[in-house]
Amino acid sequence: MQGHNAPIERIVILGGGSAGWMAAAALANGSQGSCEITLIESEEIGTIGVGEATIPPVRHFNARLGIDEATFLRETSGTFKLGIEFINWTREGHAYFHPFGQYGAEFDDLPFYQYWIRERVAGRAEPLDDFSMAWAAAQSGRFEHPSRDRRQIQSTFDYAYHFDAGLYAKYLRAYSEARGVTRIEGRVTSAAQDPESGFIRSVTLSDGRSFEGDLFIDCTGFFGFLIEKTLQTGYEDWSKWLPCNRAVAAPCKSDQPLHPYTKSTVKTAGWQWRIPLQHRVGNGYVYCSSFLSAEDAEAELRRTLDSEPLAEPRHINFVTGKRKKFWNRNCVAIGLSAGFMEPLESTSLHLIQYGILRLLALFPDKSMSPLLIDEYNALTCAEYERIRDFLILHYKATERRSDAFWRYCANMEIPDRLQYKIDHFRSHGIIVSDERELFSNPSWIAVLIGQGIIPERAPALSSLRKDVPAAERMAQIRAAMAEAVAAMPGHRDFINAYCRSDLQ
Repeated sequence: MQGHNAPIERIVILGGGSAGWMAAAALANGSQGSCEITLIESEEIGTIGVGEATIPPVRHFNARLGIDEATFLRETSGTFKLGIEFINWTREGHAYFHPFGQYGAEFDDLPFYQYWIRERVAGRAEPLDDFSMAWAAAQSGRFEHPSRDRRQIQSTFDYAYHFDAGLYAKYLRAYSEARGVTRIEGRVTSAAQDPESGFIRSVTLSDGRSFEGDLFIDCTGFFGFLIEKTLQTGYEDWSKWLPCNRAVAAPCKSDQPLHPYTKSTVKTAGWQWRIPLQHRVGNGYVYCSSFLSAEDAEAELRRTLDSEPLAEPRHINFVTGKRKKFWNRNCVAIGLSAGFMEPLESTSLHLIQYGILRLLALFPDKSMSPLLIDEYNALTCAEYERIRDFLILHYKATERRSDAFWRYCANMEIPDRLQYKIDHFRSHGIIVSDERELFSNPSWIAVLIGQGIIPERAPALSSLRKDVPAAERMAQIRAAMAEAVAAMPGHRDFINAYCRSDLQ
């Protein structure tokens, strides 16, 4: 057994890619050189590396590491992201926007969205998207950093990034190695465990080299070499709610304007992403193999690309769900080895980020206190389940009945907590939030309203406040937004001045 209260001396990270190098960078930064950190990866194995869209918290991760935004975007050929446009999700020919930031601007004690619902129920409201500053800029192809002055309409939006995940891992590798992380090229073939505690003691490579550690970070992707193959932790399958289990991805060139947002377009048996980088566009089709073959999925993807693929399409198999434990004994699974959430709301890098930050917050000594492990697993499990339910909402709330896949989604049973949230909103226009919800009220409102779940009545208090001139205030907000967007530079122009990549 490990010595009581003895500090961690050696951390071994198994696997590279975004997960491995994000973990290495954050642990090196957090431990300030007090731990020996070794990352083992194999060029032979490679990485999935298609996750190119993010959500706003990634900015805080980079800031915590002291990474300069402009330099990071230049090195990763990054662009800005103001949200996601969902095309044909409700029905054919319909689109809505999930923005980063709020709707409208607060002009009374009640939230803006409650007054919008009041006007909508009365038949007076303009479309909800018309009150999103993020969408106003996005559809105009414009961008600038939000204002820090809360009195200005330019303060009501937020942003994230699109970037090349492979270049991000490369950037973080240089960052990590400059802070003492040792990279080992090699393929791990076995792991040795303590006969009493079951703790992992060492991993051995195919060439016979062995590496001991006190704490092991499993970043080996779906395979889960340590968390599953060695520790046999188990996996909770969520396919009954999120049935997509395949993806085919291909980059291409584009001569279209550089949009500051992601596009998600419904297809026969799933959906297609379009993510614009400075030098290329990332594309992929996420689908369910029970309703579509790999060949047909690839053909459908090729037909809708802006141009010929820059590389052969890559096919990826997955099962949506999570490990039964994320931290088991002295092993923490990060990234795809911890679980898989399809990329519909760009949460993959977020789950890596918070898996790492949660580990730093609950960092153990060699004894691996069960209290720390239980808290880590409970918090991470809750986060996965809340994100899961938000993703399920997109599939469940649809009027589409023309395709077998979408009929299945519309008719499937959903988790009780999600149904409870839908019922509250449909009946009373009230958002029921869970503690520490990643997706806050504006996100839920975007998808609920965007996909046709319209409240039957306005929130009761908004109906009582008849003297509040909501329609007049809304008109003022729209005018302020139009004026603010007109003063913004184009997205491409902003990037060229701020963070132009050599790859353009």
